[in-house]
Amino acid sequence: MARDDVDMQDVAYDPDQDPEATRDIRRKYRRAVQQLTETQDISTDEVADQLRQADLLFKEVQGIQEATNDSNLLVQISQIGAAKARAMKSGSGAFDTDDFVARLITYMGGRKPTSSVDLDDDDDEYGEAYDGAGGAPLDWERIGRRALAKSRRVPAMDFMLGPLSIEQKKRTAAKRAKLEKNKEDLKKPQEITEDDITRSGNETTKNVAALEHILNKIEGTVNIFKFVINPHDFGQSVENLFYLSFLIRDGKCAFFTDEDTGEPVILLCEQPTQKDYQEGLVKHQLVMEFDMSTWKRAIEVFNITEPMIPQRPKSEMRIGQKWYG
Repeated sequence: MARDDVDMQDVAYDPDQDPEATRDIRRKYRRAVQQLTETQDISTDEVADQLRQADLLFKEVQGIQEATNDSNLLVQISQIGAAKARAMKSGSGAFDTDDFVARLITYMGGRKPTSSVDLDDDDDEYGEAYDGAGGAPLDWERIGRRALAKSRRVPAMDFMLGPLSIEQKKRTAAKRAKLEKNKEDLKKPQEITEDDITRSGNETTKNVAALEHILNKIEGTVNIFKFVINPHDFGQSVENLFYLSFLIRDGKCAFFTDEDTGEPVILLCEQPTQKDYQEGLVKHQLVMEFDMSTWKRAIEVFNITEPMIPQRPKSEMRIGQKWYG
């Protein structure tokens, strides 16, 4: 399908086109597509009429979306036209592609004609297209002149493989050296089971209970940094804060800001019951950032020299036959 009567220079992009006009154009395109889709047995004349209407509608297009709709409509019309061409009857038989190609070769002087068919508009007879015996070079210029009259494309020279004098390079497959591994250096992955990982009791539960026991000996409130920070070990300070979070979560320890000093303090308290929550007690969640710079700053500000929580020995974990600390 081609648009011979549509001048592309008349179609200009206008982002400020009237919205009502834009909606009307889209509505017309939807209606045209719907007609093509719903019509099962559309005639060739109706297809040509739809193409003419699409050409007229395309002159109103000034937006990208409308141009896309036009392209979809033209593709659908082209598909229907191609299907009609394949189903086209010529005389008593269907269109024969092989016969058409044979006649086209004869028209370009490839071999002697088997029948007399005039494809030219001039006074030459079909047989005059033949110039020489069978197998002679085809006269592509003759069929090209006929096709050029139906096309607006600028003639250009092109080759499938570049210049004719170029030689096609043969690709050589490079052989890769096979890497041979020494079987003696290979080691079988170590299998780990639940029995391979052991710990002396549940450390988390034990350490949480130890912190609760220490808090029980303290009367009143205590600064949270003074309580959890070990000035000699940053890692254990983080662990202490981790274990303390369980006591706060379970409601056994209260965490708040002292109104007099403004320091963050903790206090061991009685764990609330389900009735307390039913009467309006609400849990609050807090995310506390604790990095090494905060650890060093807290040691300096609160003058922490010794830990309130005793130094714990490093825990060990056995994997297979080896221990890791």
